[in-house]
Amino acid sequence: MTSGTQRVDCGNGVRLERGLRCRMSDGIDLISDHYYPPQSGPTKNPLPTLFMRQPYGRDIASTVVYAHPVWFARRGYNVVIQDVRGRGDSEGEFYPFRNEARDGAESIAWLRARPECNGRIGMYGFSYQGLTQLLAAAEQPPGLLCIAPGMCACDLYYGWFYHHGALRFASTLGWGLQMLKADARRLGLREASDQLEQAWSNLALQTGVLPFRDHPALHSAGLPQYVLDWFDHDRSDEYWKAMDVNQRLGSIQVPALHLSGWYDTYLSGSIQGFLDLCNYAGSDFARRHQYLVAGPWQHIPWGDRAGNVDFGPESLVDTDSILLRWLNHWLKDSGEFATEPRIRHFVLGEHQWRFADAWPDPLAHQHEILYLHSAGKANSRKGNGTLSSQKQETHEPCDVFVYDPEVPVLAPGGAAAPSGSFDQATLELGNNVLVYTTKPLTKALLVFGHPYVALYCFSSSAHTDFTAKLVRVRPNGAAEFICIGIARSNCLFRDTGYAADKVNLWQFGLEPTSCRFQVGDCVRLEIASSAFPLYDRNPGTGGPSCRATSWDWKRSTQMVYHDASRPSALYLPSSKAEA
Repeated sequence: MTSGTQRVDCGNGVRLERGLRCRMSDGIDLISDHYYPPQSGPTKNPLPTLFMRQPYGRDIASTVVYAHPVWFARRGYNVVIQDVRGRGDSEGEFYPFRNEARDGAESIAWLRARPECNGRIGMYGFSYQGLTQLLAAAEQPPGLLCIAPGMCACDLYYGWFYHHGALRFASTLGWGLQMLKADARRLGLREASDQLEQAWSNLALQTGVLPFRDHPALHSAGLPQYVLDWFDHDRSDEYWKAMDVNQRLGSIQVPALHLSGWYDTYLSGSIQGFLDLCNYAGSDFARRHQYLVAGPWQHIPWGDRAGNVDFGPESLVDTDSILLRWLNHWLKDSGEFATEPRIRHFVLGEHQWRFADAWPDPLAHQHEILYLHSAGKANSRKGNGTLSSQKQETHEPCDVFVYDPEVPVLAPGGAAAPSGSFDQATLELGNNVLVYTTKPLTKALLVFGHPYVALYCFSSSAHTDFTAKLVRVRPNGAAEFICIGIARSNCLFRDTGYAADKVNLWQFGLEPTSCRFQVGDCVRLEIASSAFPLYDRNPGTGGPSCRATSWDWKRSTQMVYHDASRPSALYLPSSKAEA
């Protein structure tokens, strides 16, 4: 149905038809805007269709990072931007992720039958719009030939909301407030909308509200409950599995161009989604045609800054042109992506792109092993913690710090900037951080893949976290954040058991990266028990952090051992790079 639509001249022959209706099998109408390319229409030759489904208003069309739909239409595509169920002008009730598989597949069937479409459809978009592609692809709708999911995760629990049991706090709370704000306006809840607007406009302040599940802006009468559900389901359970793409990887049989950012909230999930589809997509054809572009970017924007580091002109790669070549290859048989690398990754520290045929295999790839050393006082960068390739051969005293939920370690850029490449030198002055640093390198070191740590740790608490942060120390003393990992005892030791007042082996991965440590740089590892507000702070009581107040906080004494029988170490997937 197209009744009530408007047609607008966008210049250069591109026409916009607003408000197209697509009826779902349950009677709900979803609303789309349709951009027609020059010399196209029902009486002209049909052309391929690009499709984006998003919850932020179809007029935005993710233009904060992508070219406007008019740009793609000028290049010979029908471009359709659709409000997902319960958002914008589309009917129904919005619950994140829950209806996107069926709605996406049914919308593709509708588009494919339209006279201006030649039956070939590709999807694009990042974040939520990325997951709508993966969910739709798992339905195997005829006509969907390729997708381009950016900065999203196939696994919602491990890749989107939680990391080894710790909540991705700042991003989850911030996104939740943003989404509920739109819901409140749609429902006509003016007071709730104003409260959410005020909270969302000062996110740094909101991270201090306790308990954060009881944040007043989340509880206005009439608001949906999905943000509270994210907090309440702090373990991997059926709630997450019912919506996860990784439960249906074998159903996806289309090529995908994955886009990731080294400082994106969903980095781990995005890289893992690429790897999972390389291994488990439903056909050999699909497995062979998964591609990855990983740049030095935050979630928004994509450019040469992510924090206070300038990544140089090479980081300003034209992602729209890469996407267009991808779409032309699969939807117009241009063949122009045939010579593209399987993996294109930007090397931090080198400020250049490199290419790879495959992601490093953590079991087969070479690792640079750096062992932790100290004289028992690695606290802060003023301490005596060191890293070296020499394994501990003699007794070394352990390092001790106190974890206090009231005074968490901030990372990486503090409450106002939870993600990005920020200088950690000031944050490394606290004694609640253990700092281990190599001597200045005499040979460059190229790190590409998933770093991980093996730490022999003691805690006085039966419920605790440990964090590991990889830092590149420049000759001028700047301590550039590279990547971080965190593990929560009730998740890491879920199957093996964990006990307080004993030494346990904490082995967990950091976020993936690509970084060149240059001659004269130092490799630094920070160990702590919090990285707030990037992650929620562990109250130390065993109760859910979302319901904890300061009355529930419990301090703990933490020890990291590094001696001959307990060789704590950092493992870097690496190769010696030429100086």
